[in-house]
Amino acid sequence: MSTDPTANPGRSIEDEKRLAHVLYILHALAPFTAWLLAVIAIVLGMAKRDDVRGTFLDSHFAWLSRTFWWGLLWIVVCSLLTALMFFTLLLIPLMWLPFTLLFIWYLYRVIKGWLRLNDGRPVD
Repeated sequence: MSTDPTANPGRSIEDEKRLAHVLYILHALAPFTAWLLAVIAIVLGMAKRDDVRGTFLDSHFAWLSRTFWWGLLWIVVCSLLTALMFFTLLLIPLMWLPFTLLFIWYLYRVIKGWLRLNDGRPVD
C-alpha cells in the first residue's frame, strides 16, 4: 500500500492520520458509552474511507470496520448466552464471562491497530 500523499494532491496524509487517531479514540471509549461512540466512529469512517484509498490508512479504516461489525455480531451472541445462563439458573456466576471476553477482544483489536498506526504501518 502506498504512503505517498501525492497520490491524491487534494488531501493531506497528516489530516487523514489525525482522523484515524480520532476513530481509534472513539472505538476505545465505545465500550464505556453503550457503543454509541462506535456507531459514530463507523459512520464517520465509512464516510471518509474513499479519502484514504491507496494509502496505508485504508487498512486501518477496514480494520476498525471489521472490528465493529464482528463486535456487533458477538454482542448478539453474548446476549443470547447470558440470557440462556440466566434462565437456566445453573450458570449465573458465569454470566459476566461472555461480555468480559468480548470487551477484552474489542480493546485488543483497537490497541493493536492503534499501535500500528502510531508506527505508520498498515494493519494486517
